[in-house]
Amino acid sequence: MNSNRKTAMIVGVLYIIGTVSGVLSVVFTKSILDAPDYLVKTAASPNQIIIGSLFILTMGLALAMVPVVIFPVLKKHNEVLALGYVVFRGTLEMVGYMATAISILLIVPLSQAAVQSGIMDAANFQALGDLLQKADEVSVTIGGIIFPLGALMLYTVLYQSKLIPRWISVWGLIAVLLFMATAFLDMFGLVGQMSVIQAVLALPIALQEMVMAVWLIVKGFNSSPANFGSAQVAISQA
Repeated sequence: MNSNRKTAMIVGVLYIIGTVSGVLSVVFTKSILDAPDYLVKTAASPNQIIIGSLFILTMGLALAMVPVVIFPVLKKHNEVLALGYVVFRGTLEMVGYMATAISILLIVPLSQAAVQSGIMDAANFQALGDLLQKADEVSVTIGGIIFPLGALMLYTVLYQSKLIPRWISVWGLIAVLLFMATAFLDMFGLVGQMSVIQAVLALPIALQEMVMAVWLIVKGFNSSPANFGSAQVAISQA
């Protein structure tokens, strides 16, 4: 098995780990954090929030490793975009996931303090909790812009190089633009996070990433991709 084949398999597995972890993080945290009395529910089930936060970090780490692992392959075709992909998805996006996880984790001790303090300070604790929830929402919104920018770089290189079938790359380019639209709609308050509209617009990229992940695991990269970088050099020297 050559190095490119191993890289493709690792990238595919990382995508699946990241997606599954993201889904599980929502399963563990959404029912509690979306409740009106989320502080009471968090205090009653702190481990559920902690586990959900760990899944967020797992998702972030897995997806941040993708650009690092695939960089040696992408840089042969377009080093600038390959490096940009590392910066956006390997660094900036991971910082966003960490901020989200920290915001959620801080609700745990806050909820415990709120329950112990009694009703007198309930409004103050609620205000602090709402602030942490807002910080989480802002982090998710910013991540909704950072992620598609990095993904656009990835799918552009994949389209140019033909490392995977172009229909998968084109699907990714279109789907990630739809995903970016949800971030701007959320930013201007036109749709809510985890709303039906947002879920519908995010579904194409979620499906595309899973199809691409399975393709990379089963098929790997194309054995004779187009070397876009080399083609540019050849044209400039002609």
